Amino acid sequence: MIELDGHRWIKEPMGADLQRLWRVDDVLWEGDTPYQHVVIARTAQGVSLFCDDDRQSTEFSQLVYHEAMMVPAFLLAAQVERVLIIGSSEGVASQMAVAAGATRVDHVDIDELCVRKCAEHLPYGYTPEELAAAEKGEGPVTLHFADGWSFLDTAPPEGYDIVVVDLPDERADDDGQHNRLYGLEFIQRCQSVLSAGGVVAFQGGCPTVWRNETLIRAYNRFQSAFETVAYFGSDEHEWAFLFGRVEPIDDPINLMLEALPSSAYEPETIDDASLIGATVPPISVRNQS
Repeated sequence: MIELDGHRWIKEPMGADLQRLWRVDDVLWEGDTPYQHVVIARTAQGVSLFCDDDRQSTEFSQLVYHEAMMVPAFLLAAQVERVLIIGSSEGVASQMAVAAGATRVDHVDIDELCVRKCAEHLPYGYTPEELAAAEKGEGPVTLHFADGWSFLDTAPPEGYDIVVVDLPDERADDDGQHNRLYGLEFIQRCQSVLSAGGVVAFQGGCPTVWRNETLIRAYNRFQSAFETVAYFGSDEHEWAFLFGRVEPIDDPINLMLEALPSSAYEPETIDDASLIGATVPPISVRNQS
């Protein structure tokens, strides 16, 4: 954090020679976990989570973000009963999966301290009571403090209907400890634990032309790994998401449109027009991939 104009600010890296400043009005918790530096603070967007200075979620926009990541997966999957979520410390994704009908949600996060502080301080996601129940497996969500790569070795024989990978953005310099969970080998490992008609969903990166390097790389990997790839670039956030199915589907967008009215999860930020308008990758991604 820096001091400027009598206020504290977080400098969020945005790209080469670019940073964004977040004014911090009140720090609820700040500390180093074994994996990252975490700040939970009040900002102009409400209570917000920062990991290594990257904004991960805010009270104001977290619903837009999480629905963009989860809803297309709910609509593309043949069924929504068993869901694996890797990362996503806040717990919102787990809650959405249960609302969509999942009866088994395995939530895997390597950073136990971050998850606990999120439950303690964020007004969205797990409450401390829900976190305690998930740790014990009391209910549809079971929380595992483990490495996502290794956890795939313990997948149930019937597989998962949806595998969600929600991590801080891939580092262009390959220094991020989580970068191996963005690589093609890990995507293929996620694919290998899918049930028939299952979907792998990834936070893919930012579609902005001056910040899209990691999205292009992720898009290329999904094209290599899956017969069917769907894109959802949130028009109310700055992130894009990728969805893959092993089976070829002639028109995945129409499949999602047909599934939306009967979805057990009723989105607040996605409708038919969203599915039509946000599912075409930018020309910079399509042409440079």
